[in-house]
Parts: sequence; C-alpha cells; structure tokens
Amino acid sequence: MSTPRISRRARAVAPFYAMEFGKQAAALRARGHDVVRLSLGEPDFGAPPAVLSAMREAMDGRPMAYTEALGLPALRRAISGFYGGRHGVEVDPARIVVTAGASAALVLTAAALVDPGDEVLIGDPSYPCNRQIMESFGARVTLVPATAGSRFQLDAASVRASWTEHTRGVMVATPSNPTGTSVPAGELAAICDIARERDAWRLVDEIYLDLADHDAAGRPPRSALSTDPDAVVVNSFSKYFGMTGWRLGWCVVPEALVPVMERLAQNYFLCASAPAQHAALACFTAESLAVCEARRAEFAQRRALVLDGLARIGLPVPVPPDGAFYVYFDVAGTGLTSWEFCERALQEAHVALTPGRDFGVHSAQTHVRLSYAASADDLREGLARLGEFVAGLR
Repeated sequence: MSTPRISRRARAVAPFYAMEFGKQAAALRARGHDVVRLSLGEPDFGAPPAVLSAMREAMDGRPMAYTEALGLPALRRAISGFYGGRHGVEVDPARIVVTAGASAALVLTAAALVDPGDEVLIGDPSYPCNRQIMESFGARVTLVPATAGSRFQLDAASVRASWTEHTRGVMVATPSNPTGTSVPAGELAAICDIARERDAWRLVDEIYLDLADHDAAGRPPRSALSTDPDAVVVNSFSKYFGMTGWRLGWCVVPEALVPVMERLAQNYFLCASAPAQHAALACFTAESLAVCEARRAEFAQRRALVLDGLARIGLPVPVPPDGAFYVYFDVAGTGLTSWEFCERALQEAHVALTPGRDFGVHSAQTHVRLSYAASADDLREGLARLGEFVAGLR
C-alpha cells in the first residue's frame, strides 16, 4: 500500500508537548505507578451541578437537531448578559459566535483574517496552539520575546518595536498560558491602539479572564472589549466553568465579521454540540456563578500552596501569577534544561510537568509550567516529590 503524501501544513505542526507528557504519564499509570499529573490545564472540579443536571435533561431521548451555525440564540443572549453583568460591557448577542471550544473560535478567526504571508505578532512564551493555528492558515508568526520585566507578556514598546510593513495582526492572551500573568489594562489598551492605528486586527484570548484576581475593590478584571469594542475576543466554557471535555467556547467579533464567521462556521463545523449548548445555559444562573466563584477562590489557595512549596524547594518563580492556574518556574539552577527536568521528574519522581519548549523559544530551556488545576492533595504530594527530586540533584 502506498503512503499518502502528507501536506506541508501537517508536517509543520509541532507536537503539543503537554499532551505528550500526559501520554507518558498515562503509560506509567497503566504500568501501576502512582503519577501526580500537574501537566494539563484541566480543572478537577468538572461542570457546575446545575449544568450537569441540565445536560441530563437535554439528553432524555428527544431529537437533538443542529442549532444555528452561530449558536443557540438563547445562549448567545446569556453570554451577552454575562459581559454586561460581570464586566460592565454591552455586547450585542448578534456579535457572539458559539464554537466547538475556543480552538474552533481561533480556527474561524484565523480563516477569516489571515492570508498567506501575513505577519502576526505573538508573545514568547505563549500557548503553542495559537501560533500553530495561525501558521496553518499561512501566517508568518513572529514570536516577540517577553521577559519577567513585562510579566512575560507583550507590551506596547515590544509591539511597536516588532512591527513591520507585513504585520497584519497581534494576538494577546491575558491571563496567559503558561505564565498565569495578565497584561495591565492600560498596557493592553495601548497595544490595541497601536494595531488599530495601523489598520491591523487585534485578537485577545480571554479564556482565563474570569479566573484572574479581582482588584482591591473586589471588581473583576476588564475585558479588552471595554476599551476596544472592535477587537476579536475569544473565550471558553472550559476553564472558569470547568467544562473541558464539553468542547464549547465562543468569540465576540466586530459586526462586519459576523456574516463571514457564519459562512465559515457553516462549512467547517455546522454548529457546536447542541446538547452542550443547551446545558451551558445553566452556567449563567446565580447558583452556577456562585459555584464558579468559590472555585476561583480555591484556585487562589492552591496557587499560594504551590508558590510556597516551590520557594521551599528553591525553584524560583520570576513573576507570580495573578490568574489562570499555572506557575512558570525557573529550573536553570538545577543544572538541567527544562526538558531534562521534566523527563527526569516524570521518570524518577512520577510527577508530570510541561517543559518550556511548548511555549516558544526565549525561555524554553530554562522554564517549566506547573498546572495547579489538580487537587490540593495532589499538589502537596507532587511538591513533596519534586522537593526530594531536586534535593537529589544537588
């Protein structure tokens, strides 16, 4: 049998190393080893109880037809109400596109905005799938080095310095995966201003926005839409609502982009999962939002546990996170590269982490991502094992 010719696009896609380490961890578990998995950004809580109940009701045997390509109208209205009630931003439900996870929102956005050869600015470190999706549609991604001084995030100065005549867009994730750090609101507005003045698109990944710390007055962080209504904003039910396997997300797009996104969604996906959409309506009840807020507080406690544990081990965290559920720590002092550290931690201590190679090149050799989406008990056990492992290196 002849081997199919693989496309250049497929050959260019790098592995997602967090998933690869997850596979190795699963293989160790299958052989009877007790592995603490701190490698994946998957909350251990699951969906809120009311959402689970709504899913059971939706799956009672009734016919489950396609929804509109842009999503269930009631769900689009509920998401619009969430922006108004939580973030103080009026968003027309007509501008909201419900998608099969935030990844599908990124695919649709890239298909709508990127032509081959377009330059897109993305910070380094950053979530790898963002650049892989952009590159799959022909973008030339420029990874802009971000340091601890800029909270491992793009800032206006770096965006301005990196801009070229070929730049067509800029992508920012705040809070960020892998660092858990946010772009200050004023800095994000300045970045968007630079792009808008150059007639370039702005794509803001706000998947972890509602897991970010509130300010001293108890107010939640602002969406980029509060200062740039024409930015494309991507979000998801996976993180704040704990619905990773449900594959449901959304994006907010400028009015002119709505028919484009609808046409693309019709052809690429038809629609997001109908039962998941119906069940997700229960996310926006007072009961479910209270559950999610309690979980956000629990993540803050887990973060404190992890930061304290890493400090005791002697693994520096250059910028403490203020959102999401990740810590990006420095392993240079161990004498190992991040890849070596993660491989040995998995094989010798049975703790799964993610090496910096997933997230770019600038800090790839020196930094490791730990996800504290795991339970507090798993975090304590994982930190204890890491402590013994690092002590053995010295």
